Amino acid sequence: MDGISYHIVKPDNKELIGLIASWYLQEWNIDPAITIQKVSSFDSNGIPFQVIMTVNNMPIATGGIYNHVGLLDIEPKFKAFGPWLALVFTTVENRNKGYGALLCKKIQSLVKQRGLKEIFLFTHTAESLYKWLGWHKLERINLKGKDIVIMRKEL
Repeated sequence: MDGISYHIVKPDNKELIGLIASWYLQEWNIDPAITIQKVSSFDSNGIPFQVIMTVNNMPIATGGIYNHVGLLDIEPKFKAFGPWLALVFTTVENRNKGYGALLCKKIQSLVKQRGLKEIFLFTHTAESLYKWLGWHKLERINLKGKDIVIMRKEL
C-alpha cells in the first residue's frame, strides 16, 4: 500500500473540513454545520483531533478522537468513559481494502503519543474489525433498534 499518508486536520483547512462534512452527511446524515463547527474547533496538537488519510494525495478516509459523542446524550452513564474513537469513514470505492484498519492504527498511535492509556468507541457495524484490532467489548446495548457494542482499547 504505497502512497499512503496521514495528516491531522488543521482548524483553518476549510476545504478539507468541508469534504469531511460532506462525507459525514452522506454516511450518517450529520448536519455539515455541526461537523464544520466541531472539527474547526479542534486543537491539532491536543485532544480532540481529526485525521485524514490520503492515497497518492487523494483524501480517502477520516476519523477522529472526540471527547463527546452522540451516545453520551442518550446514555449518560457512558460519560465516565473517553475519549472516543469516532466517525471513522472510508470512501465507498476504497472500502474493504484495509484502509480503515490502517487509519484506526494510526489514530491509536497518535493518542498513545499524547500520553493516553485507553480509548473507547461504539459501533453497530464494525465490531469484528475492532476485535481484530485488539478492542474489547465493555457492554452491549439496544439503541433505537440497533445492536450497539461499546468497546475499549488499552494503548
